Amino acid sequence: QVQLVESGGGLVQAGGSLRLSCAASGRTFSSYAMGWFRQAPGKEREFVAAIRWSGGGPFIQDSVKGRFTISRDNAKNTVYLQMNSLEPEDTALYYCAAGAPGPYSDSYYYTPDGYDYWGQGTQVTVSS
Repeated sequence: QVQLVESGGGLVQAGGSLRLSCAASGRTFSSYAMGWFRQAPGKEREFVAAIRWSGGGPFIQDSVKGRFTISRDNAKNTVYLQMNSLEPEDTALYYCAAGAPGPYSDSYYYTPDGYDYWGQGTQVTVSS
């Protein structure tokens, strides 16, 4: 069982930065793939970034590439999403997710199906 708690969301002006954190409980954190997804009102949940165990990846959605980075600290059981140059289009509820290891291709972790555990989400609002 893995429990995830996100933090770091908030209101920021366009061009600003935020760093989201996701604290995980569970002894096998380091073996899980960790991902960030987001969901804006009226839209489907979309992939933002992922990183596999022992730092495999990272994988970043094209629309945020160059602005967002994902990293993990296995010693702290924490995964981070550093978001720079934020745009109003980045406004959404951001979710952290953990996916069990397995013989999967990297693309398996680009979709919600690749994940077994989800946090409650943290709101990011970017004003223009």
